[in-house]
Amino acid sequence: MPSFAHLARLSDDTGLFEHARHAIVRREHGYCTDDVARGLVVTSREPEPPEAVLRLAERYLAFLTHAQDDRGAFHNRLGHDRRWADRPGLGDWWGRALWGLGTAAGRSPAPWIREEALVAFGAGAARRSPAPHAMAFAGLGAAEVLRRHPGHAAAAALLADAADAVGVPDPNPRWTWPQQRLTYANGALAEVVIAAGQLGDDGPLLGTGLRMLAWLRHVQTLDGRLSVIPAAGWRRGAVRLRHDQQPIEVAALADACATAATVTGDPVWDVGVRQAVGWFLGDNDVGTPMWDPATGGGYDGLTPHGPNLNQGAESTLALISTLQHARRWS
Repeated sequence: MPSFAHLARLSDDTGLFEHARHAIVRREHGYCTDDVARGLVVTSREPEPPEAVLRLAERYLAFLTHAQDDRGAFHNRLGHDRRWADRPGLGDWWGRALWGLGTAAGRSPAPWIREEALVAFGAGAARRSPAPHAMAFAGLGAAEVLRRHPGHAAAAALLADAADAVGVPDPNPRWTWPQQRLTYANGALAEVVIAAGQLGDDGPLLGTGLRMLAWLRHVQTLDGRLSVIPAAGWRRGAVRLRHDQQPIEVAALADACATAATVTGDPVWDVGVRQAVGWFLGDNDVGTPMWDPATGGGYDGLTPHGPNLNQGAESTLALISTLQHARRWS
């Protein structure tokens, strides 16, 4: 089971700090909506959260509702002085905020969290971002809402638009992807197409998402282990680098494979989830664990020489979300 100890260490009464030097918080970098939203995702996924985890979820929800403006956009960066450093927008943080709110509305065991999260989700669900990743993240939140509230029209429209924003993959089996470059959190793009196909009762769309995910998993597997797209990305036809690999990519693939396993019942997708868990436990290109058992924190990246030992919010959240899927076998 995942540990929330380091997530609690990175959190205060306002939100979740973005960065750490090793395991120690770097308060000077403040908070960001991106990470707080992911914090709400993982705390809301816990089926029987202890009181401390439930309090974290409440704190993250309060942060997101404070970040949201009256038109449904979100601020992203809050300084330690509690002042916003940006104007509300519709970037990745908007999408992740809706993902967090949708997950809380759909899965939180606390009714007061579900109710407030659904209100905030509804306020943001009418907006659209020009960025495919932002739309994919928002669509994942819409899918969570629809699983609990099948008649939620705004969520259904957002999910359909998110799948459209991802685009149609190239039919070439060597590059079964809508874009000419793989960047970050690639699994989320395939996952939202799978969710849109399943929840929209669209068999061809579901098949498209599954083909995207199968190809993505294939190109990120080396000798039976995960070797994920690095931070620099990978452009079609270019030489592919192997480092620096980011935990967020592993977590996105784990989420997508877990969704595919649930939707199809095909055990091949459980293999993908196991590979993602294994990446954190040491079955990776360097053969080293990507987390610190003493703190519960996830390491920030895999370099050719081993892990980046900083334990920031993004990597710790990626570790937690991936390990949550290990419940499939418990």
